[in-house]
Amino acid sequence: MVSNLDKIQHIVVLMLENRSFDSMAGWLYDPANQPPFDKVPAGQSFNGLSGKELSNPIPAYAHGAENKVVPVGRGGDATHPNPDPGEDYPHVNTQLFGTLNPSENREKPFDRFPYNLPGARAGLFGKLESWMAGLLGRPFAVSLPDPAPMNGFVTDYINNFRDLRGREAKYADYKVILEGFTPDQVPVLSTLAHSYAICDRWHCSVPSQTYPNRSFVHAATSHGFVNNSPYVNWLFAEAPTIFNRIEDDPRANLTWRVYYDEEDLISATHLLTPALRPYRNSHFAFMDQFEHDASAGELPSYAFIEPRLLLDHNDMHPHISADPLVTSSVLAGELLIERVYRAIREGDGWERTLLIVTFDEHGGCYDHVSPPAAVSPRTGRPAEQMGFRFDRLGVRVPTLLISPYIEEGKIVNTLFDHTSIIKTVTNRWGLESLTERDRAATDLSHVLTRSTPRHDRPELTPRQYTPSGAKEDEPLNDYQRAVLMLVAGYEGLTRIHHDRPVYRRVADLTKLIEEEGEILKLRTVRDGIRFIQNRLELIP
Repeated sequence: MVSNLDKIQHIVVLMLENRSFDSMAGWLYDPANQPPFDKVPAGQSFNGLSGKELSNPIPAYAHGAENKVVPVGRGGDATHPNPDPGEDYPHVNTQLFGTLNPSENREKPFDRFPYNLPGARAGLFGKLESWMAGLLGRPFAVSLPDPAPMNGFVTDYINNFRDLRGREAKYADYKVILEGFTPDQVPVLSTLAHSYAICDRWHCSVPSQTYPNRSFVHAATSHGFVNNSPYVNWLFAEAPTIFNRIEDDPRANLTWRVYYDEEDLISATHLLTPALRPYRNSHFAFMDQFEHDASAGELPSYAFIEPRLLLDHNDMHPHISADPLVTSSVLAGELLIERVYRAIREGDGWERTLLIVTFDEHGGCYDHVSPPAAVSPRTGRPAEQMGFRFDRLGVRVPTLLISPYIEEGKIVNTLFDHTSIIKTVTNRWGLESLTERDRAATDLSHVLTRSTPRHDRPELTPRQYTPSGAKEDEPLNDYQRAVLMLVAGYEGLTRIHHDRPVYRRVADLTKLIEEEGEILKLRTVRDGIRFIQNRLELIP
């Protein structure tokens, strides 16, 4: 098959937050849509929602249980789902398998052993079985349904809703978790998907939340961690990243850079990846620098773009407040996608660039496709956090591939996960793999099939979006709190010196752990920004 990967000089990744494939692109092609979204492009297949009778059962204890099921729906408000669904490993197990194991996991903290895995023995005997399996280096004896029925999204959302809202969810509250946006609701993403390529088998790397999945896109591992918490774990996760592979290469024209929003004050990628700490002042830049670099055709070989995570966040992360603040709208994310595409498309390097727009994880939003098996990044190791062996992928996420070497209306049915990005970079420039996961991944080269670059340009018309005047008063969501945890830890590490007495180092580490509780007391984005400003003053 023809590939033009060697013609690509710049690979750019924009990674957004917490949306599943079906929630953003499941209705991309459907007869009820306006052209060209009313039918799948000729000669191709698309695994979306159209023509399928899909639903999730309603648990017997829920309001509206007489309806029996919630069918998959079209539409929904731009701030849906509201509130934010559950996204860590036990929540995702319920979403995939429809189980609460033990039944007490209906209530907070939701993560009692065996973490909602079906068929696993709960209680003390189950923990002993799991411990012995880990000791012997064998899998915990749980036979999971394959494929997963994907029938617990409503159950999990109802339980999480009760925790966040302090009341039982009504049918109108929880039906939103099975709704997906239509092309007219997300016109930028949809137009680019049709104008270039969309991948309908791109899964996130871990069936869990943000930090493990963002770690995989950088390092092809999450260091054995399946959840964001405890946050102190990430401060010492010093595995090399794809950025380090590029940095260590002797070729002067092989470069990298991370771009982030100036209002975030510090890059989340820098906080999450200890191997990048030496490069804070040299390889991290604001979005105005990205636009300058794109315009001049001076983008690095590999660029990673973070959305704005705090004030008026445009990462598409779902809502958490009981008030319908506009600042959690997907429309802000649509504007960011358009901004990034326009900068590249109008720049001097357009014909040499591959833009990848993806999402770190599904964030508890519905998808109907069961995650497949995966290669563990560290083969031969016992089960790690919560007994997970990293031998299955997470839920599908929408991913666009944009390049003048891609045909219009391309649907890519190949299985990918986030480490396919790493595989593409390493194959393009002859770099060494990071782990067994990215070594086994499929790269994106076979999508770049045109013999000559295209010169047409799709017309993008974002919907009107007006930030709320109360954006600083918006409650902190889970990811924003996670960033604050890393800020606290990063600043704290500057106080931990190896030449200090052991008792002092232990005290410093204890303080880091205690600060998780203090950050949980912060309430608003305003509180979070002040916290970061105060801590950055202490970081040399």
